[in-house]
Amino acid sequence: MLSLIIPLLGVVALGALAWAVNPRRSALGAALPAGAGVLIAAISWIVFIAFGLGYLPGWTWLPWIGPLVLGTATAFLVSLVFGARRAATDTAALTDILRA
Repeated sequence: MLSLIIPLLGVVALGALAWAVNPRRSALGAALPAGAGVLIAAISWIVFIAFGLGYLPGWTWLPWIGPLVLGTATAFLVSLVFGARRAATDTAALTDILRA
């Protein structure tokens, strides 16, 4: 279970960092990148453990590092994609309101 808790805590911290370095963070919730990263990290850990990769010699690192990498990548991707999309939508809506 420790192989789940430590990577998830790392993903939460790096997900907060993904939100903090995003220049459009005002259009994005602070917990969204971290939450999406934790979801993917937890699911990937379940898959790695279900396939027995935590118990094979030479593969015991995968349930530790795999969720951390996948969750961090997801957090940064969510932050970039949703931040840009939300900022563009908000700008378009504000422009429509100001034109009316």
